Amino acid sequence: MDTMRICSYLWAAFVVVWLLAAFRTKRAQEWMDFGSRLLYSIPVFVGCYLLFSDRFSGWLQERVVPKNLGLESLAILLTAAGIGFAIWARFYIGDNWSSAVTIKVDHQLIRTGPYAFVRHPIYSGILLGMIGTALARREPRGVFAIALLWLGFWIKSRMEEGFMRKTFGEQYQEYSRSTGALIPRMRL
Repeated sequence: MDTMRICSYLWAAFVVVWLLAAFRTKRAQEWMDFGSRLLYSIPVFVGCYLLFSDRFSGWLQERVVPKNLGLESLAILLTAAGIGFAIWARFYIGDNWSSAVTIKVDHQLIRTGPYAFVRHPIYSGILLGMIGTALARREPRGVFAIALLWLGFWIKSRMEEGFMRKTFGEQYQEYSRSTGALIPRMRL
């Protein structure tokens, strides 16, 4: 089976799990306005479109890396690992999760499980999975897709961090000092 097809099936399973899990969340107490949501949603949408659409021609879809079993295996492994990490983080955060930047009623600061490694493990997992999928594509558009996804998640994480600092104060400040945002901090 084609590597990109396997990665697409993994992402389809991710979407199903994500949609089912979305039904179990707390009510929002405070949220970002629609215009702010567009700031991070547009780069994420365009990045996903670049990576998953087959409606491209020209240099964006030129294969720049030859077919290679090692690279294809790595692509599937990174995609699966990233998706697995994001799903673990989603279930670990439980009903505090939201697709939009919000503070939930009785919001809790989660610092264990995947949140002990990075403050935004869902975004980290999705980015790792998308890097794997971009490797499966082996096309220049994968680089642009990853850059756009990173930008969207960076913007969204900064917005979330503002809410978290306002809600949890010094407790969140200490968490930020000890834990990386999207990439784990090295503790030597």
